[in-house]
Order: sequence, then C-alpha cells, then structure tokens
Amino acid sequence: MKRIGLVVFPGFQILDMVALTVFEMANTAAPRPAYRIELLSEHGGLVRSSAGVQVDTLAFGKPAFDTLLIAGSNLLVPASPRLLAFLRDAQGASRRVSSICTGAFVLAEAGLLDGRRATTHWGFARELQQRFPRIKVEEDSIFIVDGSVWTSAGMTACIDMSLALVESDLGVEVSRTVARKMVVYHRRAGGQSQFSALLELEPKSDRIQDALAYAKENLHRDLSVDQLAEVAHLSPRQFSRAFLAETGQSPARAIEKLRVETARLLIEAGNHSIDRVAEQTGFSDPERMRRAFHRAFGQPPQAVKRAAREQAMA
Repeated sequence: MKRIGLVVFPGFQILDMVALTVFEMANTAAPRPAYRIELLSEHGGLVRSSAGVQVDTLAFGKPAFDTLLIAGSNLLVPASPRLLAFLRDAQGASRRVSSICTGAFVLAEAGLLDGRRATTHWGFARELQQRFPRIKVEEDSIFIVDGSVWTSAGMTACIDMSLALVESDLGVEVSRTVARKMVVYHRRAGGQSQFSALLELEPKSDRIQDALAYAKENLHRDLSVDQLAEVAHLSPRQFSRAFLAETGQSPARAIEKLRVETARLLIEAGNHSIDRVAEQTGFSDPERMRRAFHRAFGQPPQAVKRAAREQAMA
C-alpha cells in the first residue's frame, strides 16, 4: 500500500486538505485500497488552520513515503529548520515530493526546487521567482512535474495534481471515476492557464462585456476597434476610452490575451498544427503568434506543444 503524507503547519490553508480526498476516493474506486493516508506536522497533535479549524496530526517520523505533500498558507512565513530538514530527508527517501499552492516556498527554502520548473498560486509566482532565482517559475500552469517533484498552483489546483498522481499510479479509469465521485472535471492539463483572460479583464458595463464575448467567439476575424465599437453600440473613440477605463488595457492588448489563451489551449489539446492554430485564433501568421507567446508566456508555441506532449506521455 502506498503511503501518502500531507504536511501541515500553523496557519495552513485548510482547502489544501482536499488533495487527500482524491486519494481517499481512489481507495474506493480501485479494485483494492491503494493508499494509506497520514496527516503530519512537526510536533504532532492539533494544528490550527488559517480558518481557525484544528486538525489532528502525527509527529514527523520516518521520511519514506510514496508521495509527500506540503500544504500552503495565505501568508508567507519562514519554515522551521526541522520542517526543512524533514523535507530534505524525504526527497531522498520518498518516490515523489509535492507542494500545494504556496507550499512551493517551503520546498524552495529546503532547496528542493533548485534548477527545476515549478509553479505556485499566480498571486505569489513572481515573488517566488524573485526570492529563488534558481527556480524556473511558470506562473500560468495548473501543476508541473519535474522529475520526482510535483508543484501545483493555488487552491483547487491541488485536486488536478492529485488526480494526475492517481492516474499515474492506478490508470486513467480510476482517476476518472474519482473525478466523477468528487463532481469535478477529469482533470485539467498541467499547462492549462490558472485563470481566464475574460475573468481577469472583468469589465463593468454590459456594452464592454458584449464586445469581449463577441471577440471570444470570433477570434479568427480581424476584430478592429471599429468592429468592436459597433458591437458595443459606441463610437470607436468612446469605446476605446470606456474599454481602457473598465479593464485597464487597450482593446488590442486584451484581444491579444484572448488569442494567446485560446491558442495555448488548442496547442495543448494536440489536435492541430501550429499554423492551423494561428489561423483559427486570428494571428496573421505563425511568427506573429510566436512573438505573442513570448510576451505572454516567455516561450514559443513549439515549447508549449512539446511540454503538453511530454506531460501526456508521463
């Protein structure tokens, strides 16, 4: 039976415990129970979460796990020396070590992410990169696998990562059954964006919302300011001024975000060539799309396609 451990500490984010539910449900979905689940802390006993709810834990013992996860928290505080030492020992003794949300900062403090690709909650990703420059932080990923180290984005992204861990262990049918039991999608790909460009823009008026919805459905078209202004029933000048005031971005910048978000999802799906994706999403040519990907993600479409292929093979 595979030993699964989740490490918590005072002030941990209690939502991260839902990762254990994935393994719990896998025990009922598999032909026989596959996981033994443990909740751990430095001293054992009751540990208070950020919500004030206390959970009972076991004190650190042998660091040999099939998979050891470290929870995150709403506030970044330095990890204790004993916690860092336990994680370093676990990396050598365990098959997989993983972080949830800002738990990536704890793995980084322990040196476990040096030279690796990693992700965390999008709101903390740039701070992680600044504080630990030896990590290649990919702030727009749901979860990342780099060798034996797995890192997930914020909050519910731990479900996606845990489903992927179960799928790796027990197969796609078991993980799909777990997803159905938990009433969640089976599962979002690791490279999928943490948040939608439409949600990020959050326009206030119906007119700008209508224009963005139209743009999302017609990315293959030119989508000039004049055309979008007509959809919003405003003059081009009024539309540009209102759009910037409500979203903080120019129409051209927002449309590019919509294009690259959609193009990335199409590329990760693996059903179309780069040229075809560029055509479908309104880029005039693959080179223009390549430049937009570099601005948005720091890498070209080919790298996204390669990473998605490697993830599928893994």
